[in-house]
Amino acid sequence: MAFLELSNISKYFGSVAAVDQISLSINQGEFLTLLGPSGCGKTTILRMIAGFETPSTGTILLDEEDITTRQASKRPMGMVFQSYALFPHMTAEQNIAFGMEIKRLPKEHITRRCAELLELVGLTEMGRRFPHQLSGGQQQRIALARALAVEPKVLLLDEPLSALDAKVRVSLRNEIRRIQQQLKMTAIYVTHDQEEALAISDRIAVMAKGKIEQLDRPEEIYSNPHTIFAATFVGNSNQFKAVLTSPQEGRCRTHNYTLYVPSQATLQAEEQVLVIIRPEEVSLRHENNNYDETLVEGPQNLLPGRIELRTFLGPFTRFHIRSDEGTTLIADVPSQQARGYDIGQAVSIVFPASACQVLRLDAHSVELEQLVEIEKV
Repeated sequence: MAFLELSNISKYFGSVAAVDQISLSINQGEFLTLLGPSGCGKTTILRMIAGFETPSTGTILLDEEDITTRQASKRPMGMVFQSYALFPHMTAEQNIAFGMEIKRLPKEHITRRCAELLELVGLTEMGRRFPHQLSGGQQQRIALARALAVEPKVLLLDEPLSALDAKVRVSLRNEIRRIQQQLKMTAIYVTHDQEEALAISDRIAVMAKGKIEQLDRPEEIYSNPHTIFAATFVGNSNQFKAVLTSPQEGRCRTHNYTLYVPSQATLQAEEQVLVIIRPEEVSLRHENNNYDETLVEGPQNLLPGRIELRTFLGPFTRFHIRSDEGTTLIADVPSQQARGYDIGQAVSIVFPASACQVLRLDAHSVELEQLVEIEKV
């Protein structure tokens, strides 16, 4: 049985379902991330686990014990908030000690534990500083140490890095992951940052409108999405709305082109589909360059287009190419290969059939696709 089990959890605010019949099993020592746009229910789930909200329906079991209605103060949870929530009149060391003092633990234990945690988060020399004397990243490290001080069974993190600048976010997310693995602690992490979720999670629950769209390992979420929302929300993607003309042979029809895709055993001919290609799977060829398809295994897609934008991003260069049918595609090309391509140049857009992900297009998926577009604006 899972260490933390959510069974048919719902939370209603009036007539609105913030969380809608979610079941989730989390293993001991696992790092699970709840990923989704604003309002999808991820923070509400975290607050129900913490005890700050009571589920409208369903049960929460921790180590086979029902904690659904238990008060937050009596749950073995540690929580790290987005806003740090440190006591400004206390030093870093006093903030870490606060929970242990509430539990009336021996002073010797508190002193030793504070020193251990300051070392764990890399702030051994900062214990006597007040929050205003610390940077944002240092304050969040102290908040993490305070959450760990009471030795919780589950660590809950509610968008803990969103108030920090980009470089500090990357550094601190790696530290959180290192500490979680070192302590072998069960952790549930809430974020809307896809890169963050992919980088540090054992599994990711992609959420939309109070439901889990896909629960899987990061590699599977990115490479094998099960729904259009998961495919379009996580990572950048090129998209073609098409009609599947030959499922077995792997052919789709757009307005002007036939696209070659993998064979589709579960879809029917004439179904409307969305074809998704990741930018790193797209390459460019000079328009007058003879392209030998025999050099590449499997069928290839070649579309004419013109470069609209060229952005140097260090190891790769991102091209926005306007295809002849009016679709703008993104190609992430290794920068050494990107030399010789510039704005206004006519090119051939090339990607293999094997790079295409094909998903059924229905009214529900279109609605969620629009939600992604709104979130990414």
